[in-house]
Amino acid sequence: MTEHEMTGHDRFATSVPARAEPFGLKGSAGLDWGMQNRLARVFRPSDGRTVMLAIDHGYFQGPTTGLERVDLSIVPLLAHADALMTTRGMVRSTIPAASGTPIVLRASGGPSILRELSNEQVAVGMEDAARINACAVAVQVFIGGEFETQSVRNMTRLVDAGQRYGIPVLAVTAVGKELTRDARYLRLATRICAELGAHVVKTYYCAEDFDTVAAACPVPLVMAGGKKLPELDALTMAYRAVEEGAAGVDMGRNIFASEDPVAMIRAVGAVVHESAKPQVAHDQFLRR
Repeated sequence: MTEHEMTGHDRFATSVPARAEPFGLKGSAGLDWGMQNRLARVFRPSDGRTVMLAIDHGYFQGPTTGLERVDLSIVPLLAHADALMTTRGMVRSTIPAASGTPIVLRASGGPSILRELSNEQVAVGMEDAARINACAVAVQVFIGGEFETQSVRNMTRLVDAGQRYGIPVLAVTAVGKELTRDARYLRLATRICAELGAHVVKTYYCAEDFDTVAAACPVPLVMAGGKKLPELDALTMAYRAVEEGAAGVDMGRNIFASEDPVAMIRAVGAVVHESAKPQVAHDQFLRR
């Protein structure tokens, strides 16, 4: 055997087992490669966490305070976000295609704040989500709401379509004014979404037993930011949620309505990705 042939044989490394790197995100081991690849763009593979920036409020609220000019208030934040949750109208009109920030596309809608919010329908087809190159689609699910079954059906239709296109579905557990945001309700809502196929679930934080909410959900939970809080309070909530099992946050007002949105999203990133204590992250915010 010539030296060239021996070298060629060695390149096959016949004594080394073939490697297949598993994707470690909770609940995703059995997903197709395309699904895993998209989720790996939303959640950092190094820690399985995300800082998602939510700016989809306009789909039912119109020009929300802080989102009047997305080109001026949000585009400068994109470099600091792991993903952007927004609408297809805003993507095509305002978000720079070269930004590289993964898109989580709002795919349900219908009623405005003047009507019953749970009466949503699927508002975006999965083909258009693929055309936009979305990494996931988001759908509101109103467990306990007037149109609960309809909203669940919206989610399952998108899950079925997502399976065909390789696009994950993020279920957003909507909490009406009459529903209590306690662990019992959040366990119910998040588990239903996961059981019926959602690949990620967004939900609210509760001060008591949130760890049981995260533990009972077999897919990643991301914490909703909710109403605007003082910066230290918002950072504390994010810290506790992640420490208790959340795979990150999806914050809107607590970032873009902050007195310094860039400093705030960087502080949130320190909490989520570096496990910075809330006071340390807040000090970083104040040093902006």
